[in-house]
Order: sequence, then C-alpha cells, then structure tokens
Amino acid sequence: MGRLDGRVAIVTGAGRGIGASVARLLAAEGAQVVVNDLGTELDGSGTDTGPAATVAGEITAAGGKAVADTSDVSDHTAAEKLVGTALAEFGRLDVLVNVAGILRDRMIFNMSEREWDDVIRVHLKGTFNTTRFASAHWRSAGEAGAQNRIINFTSVSGLHGAPGQPNYAAAKMGIVGLTYSSARALARYGVTVNAVSPGAATRMTDSIPDDRRRSPASGEHSPDNVAPLVGYLAGTGSGWITGRILHAAGYQVALYNNPEPVSRIFGTGPWDADTLAARIEQAFGPLLGR
Repeated sequence: MGRLDGRVAIVTGAGRGIGASVARLLAAEGAQVVVNDLGTELDGSGTDTGPAATVAGEITAAGGKAVADTSDVSDHTAAEKLVGTALAEFGRLDVLVNVAGILRDRMIFNMSEREWDDVIRVHLKGTFNTTRFASAHWRSAGEAGAQNRIINFTSVSGLHGAPGQPNYAAAKMGIVGLTYSSARALARYGVTVNAVSPGAATRMTDSIPDDRRRSPASGEHSPDNVAPLVGYLAGTGSGWITGRILHAAGYQVALYNNPEPVSRIFGTGPWDADTLAARIEQAFGPLLGR
C-alpha cells in the first residue's frame, strides 16, 4: 500500500531533473501519473518526445501507471488538453505539480524583451494555465470531502534575489503570489496550494558558473531529495497546510514565513515630507543597519 494509492497526478516538466524525480516518487507511492514534458532545451528551444516517454516508461516498467504527455503548458489551449488527458486516461485528477520551466539568464541591463517574455511565459503563465483548468474542473466536480492539491515550484532565485536572473526571479515570485491567491480562492473546493523552493543539482544549475555551482546531481544534492516533500504535500494527510512556501534541499526541509510587517509608524494626519523622512529613518533605519 502506498501513501498515494488511487490518486491521479499531473507533473509538468517531468522529463528530467526534479520533475522526473517527483513523477517517479508519486508513482512509487501508488499515484497514476501524467508525465508532462515538452522536451525543450534549457533555453526553451526545440521539442523532444523522448524525456516524457522515458520517464513514463520507467514508471510502468517498475509496475506503476503513467502516460507521457508533451503539451506546452505555456499554451492556454494545450494546458486545458493536459488536464483532459488525466481525466481521459485515469478518470480523475487529484494533484497538480507545476515544475516546468526554462532559463534565459542575463543581467537586467543586458536582457532582451524576448528573454524576459519567454521565461515569464513558461514559468508564470504556464503555472497559471494548468492551475486555471485544474481548479475549474475541481470546482465543477463539487466532490464532497475533496482532497485536491496544487504544488507549485518557486526558487531561492526569487526569494533571495539572484542578480543574473531577473526574469526567472520575477516569474518565481509571481508564482508565490499566485500560490497565495489560489490557496485563498480554492480552499472552499477542497484544494490546498503550496509552493516548494528546491535546492538540487540539475541541468539548470549546470548553467551556473563553476565557482558557484553545486556538486553533481547525486547524494545530498540529488533532485530525488526534493521529491519526498512533494509526495507528502500530494497526500490526503497534508490538508492542514496551504498557502505556504517550503524549501527542500539535501536532507533538510524548511518552512518559510509568509510576508508580514516588521515595523510600523503612525501619524495623526497626512504626512509632510520632512516629518515622514525623520520617522522612517528613526523607526526603520536601525532595523536595516543604518
């Protein structure tokens, strides 16, 4: 008996890296999995049916149930068809895991409009597209006692600000906002929505300069170490946690705090510039090391 017996999951970006690790673990725990991957290069160019087919084949060879899907999640219509594939193949959908993404790294002063748009489109629009159609299905189904799950992927690049990834950082923080909003909107339909910030060696981290790159994708830095957190969040016992960011790297899992004010100043009427400046420097300055 697996923790996810009888559940059906879609995992996007599941042909390689963290997505593949997640798909294999969910299947090993009993889930039926739609392995979605367009099979692009790291920068989003090209397509290849091989990665999704390979992972789906590995799952079925191990005794699990999976189908390969090469829908482009950044295409609104294709994302609707992806959700339809889960329903047609397995009769239901319980879990959506949004991992798919690309990189077009460049400093902000050198970045082209196309490099910005493409990364935002795949990461942020792609996550919106799949979430939109999965949530519409769950709302329409109106299943009593539903235990549906959306697990998005954010990044320390956005949470802490990677200087060479303004497009990727913005997309990943956009996903955080989408996670917060969706968690509040979908709770009444039995859906929890959380975001995972992973730390692992993958082909994405291979693009990082040698002096800042993680060790090879094995041992502590294997993407397999991110998958167990996703496996827990995908289960029916995780309904108590929603609208949160969790970090998984190596052998540790961390819970991030949600944004909240750390200090406030109050006036008795409209601020004048000099008074406001003095109060900001007095109240906020020491907190920021001024």
